This record gives sequence, structure tokens and C-alpha cells, in this order.
Amino acid sequence: MRFDSPTETIFYTIEQTIKEYRKFAQKKIKELLSDLSLDQAMVLIIISENPKLLQIEVAELIFKDYASLTRMIDLMEKNGYLKREENKEDRRRSHLKILAKGKKAVKKLQPLILSNRKVALEGLSEKEITTLDKRLKKIVANCNS
Repeated sequence: MRFDSPTETIFYTIEQTIKEYRKFAQKKIKELLSDLSLDQAMVLIIISENPKLLQIEVAELIFKDYASLTRMIDLMEKNGYLKREENKEDRRRSHLKILAKGKKAVKKLQPLILSNRKVALEGLSEKEITTLDKRLKKIVANCNS
């Protein structure tokens, strides 16, 4: 394998793809819900799908450190999207509960996210998407072995 410039590798393209999609998705979310970020939207959706997850588990799912997620949740609590509930088994950990405003946001976000994905994946067949997903998961597995 030859050494390519960092900007001429698949990893650069993957990073660029992620950054462009995040910018695109953030812009669309801000148009819909001006006080919610992309990461906050991800938190709401993950909690709505997995209400028993602990805060530390949510942090891992969105690739954030615990301190970053804590700051994000503080802001989301302040804005009325969710609240922390004490974990009776371990007081150092808390469960996150979506409030009415958060539930409304999730309902608004779902069609937007589907639309965003459709735009981003335009021109790719289901087979191409599935193949790409498998290849990217293989890279992840290679890095974790």
C-alpha cells in the first residue's frame, strides 16, 4: 500500500461526508426547531426509542464524552425538552425522560430526517447503500480487533 496525502484517502472522504451531512442536517433542523441542535435531536430520538437508557449509554451512542452530553442535557432541560430522573439503583446515574415539548419535536423531526436521508442518498440504489454500509462496518471491525 502506498502512502497517500491525508486528503487523498478514503478516510478523508468519509470524514468530509460526515461533516457535510451534519451541516446539511443541522441547517434543516434549525429551520424546523430553532433551539435544537443536531446532537440534541439525536438525543431526543434515541431516548424516545430507548427510554431506559442511562445518560452514559446515550453519550456512547452519539459519540460524545459524558461531560459534553451533560452540558447538552442541561440546555435541553432548560429549554423544556427533557428532564433527568434519579436512578434509584445508582444515584450517580440518571434516566432521561422526554417532556411534551420533546415528544412534539420528535414527531416533527422524523419526517425531516427521512427527507434529509433521501436527499443525501439520492442516486444510490438500495444495493449500493447496503454494500457501502457493510464495507464501512468492516472498517470499524478492523479498527476494533
